Amino acid sequence: MCSSKSENLSYKKTLYVIEPSVYIVGAGPGDPDLLTVKAQKLLAVADVILFADSLIPEQILELCRKDAEIIRTANQTLEEILPIMIDRVRSQHKSLVRLHSGDPSLYSAIHEQMHLLAEANIPFEVIPGISAFQAAAAKLKVELTVPSLVQTIILTRISGRTEVPATEELASLAAHQASLCLYLSARHVENAQAKLLEHYPAETPIAICFRIGWPDEKIKVVPLNEMAECTQKEKLIRTTLYIISTALSTAKGRSRLYHPEHNHLFRSE
Repeated sequence: MCSSKSENLSYKKTLYVIEPSVYIVGAGPGDPDLLTVKAQKLLAVADVILFADSLIPEQILELCRKDAEIIRTANQTLEEILPIMIDRVRSQHKSLVRLHSGDPSLYSAIHEQMHLLAEANIPFEVIPGISAFQAAAAKLKVELTVPSLVQTIILTRISGRTEVPATEELASLAAHQASLCLYLSARHVENAQAKLLEHYPAETPIAICFRIGWPDEKIKVVPLNEMAECTQKEKLIRTTLYIISTALSTAKGRSRLYHPEHNHLFRSE
């Protein structure tokens, strides 16, 4: 007799065992419900959680084992964090989740962590997460690649304490007039607006997205020439994403994929 679907899922959950290793996990933009299934499974069984507490909501810790070691890292440097990883995995043979906000592939400073872990022969795995630009587009109910309007998404930031390579200077990227997602730039918003206005029309819609996925999130859609004024009025200096795109307008476009005149492998003439 076959088991029910719920019984099968429960059975699989009990078999989820992880090895002593570092798991670099993307926690998403803030909403715990946006964690991947794999991230939830890892949090439920890991021995140690390195928790970036200034960027990730406390509710996510409710998914962890009651006896898991929780280490807050907001006030720690990489030189303090790395020995903890090595000790727990190599010396104590424990599994360790290193929680990062958003997706680890974007502005998460995992590049140097992975190199140092590899040099120390510490096994690690990277688990992707939802990025703020994806969560913001969902909240705005827009597609950032609208046929005949815009087909490219640029993810970038403006130079600040961390320099941007000269070939990636904001004004040169703005020349493409793509859907541009601007991270880590609220402190330099006037400079960013000036560079964007070199190529985007002043009336181009821009979404100002603060703490997407958190209970206190804010989303404002204004013309590009009001970007700095709105940011300053709302007193936004961090955890803010800007989306600059004609896709935010009411312009219409249609994909060929589901068009009745478009034939493909699964829909012939």
